[in-house]
Amino acid sequence: MEIKAAVQALTSLAHPSRLEVFRLLVRSERLCAGELAETMEVPKPTLSFHLKELSRAGLIESERSGRTISYGVCVEGFRQLVDFLSQDCCQGRPELCFPTSERRDEISSCC
Repeated sequence: MEIKAAVQALTSLAHPSRLEVFRLLVRSERLCAGELAETMEVPKPTLSFHLKELSRAGLIESERSGRTISYGVCVEGFRQLVDFLSQDCCQGRPELCFPTSERRDEISSCC
């Protein structure tokens, strides 16, 4: 991940509503826009704007089924951001941040 993409992802997550959407999607398999709007108690147009920003940042993806659009975390985008943030961890030794392969596997399989 390039710095510009990381800044875009972090900027996207820096907004409280977008961070809430992202966290809801991390906890769920997929949610449709209506469920998200209801859970967050925000108007659908407002939610749509936030979903678009998270999508542009590569953090979520959408899937259409008939008239319904569901959203979920873009696992690859999320992993790239985590990898970017941890690549300089522990004086350039990111393996120290995740000391066991078991822990790394646990983190990799969470989403």
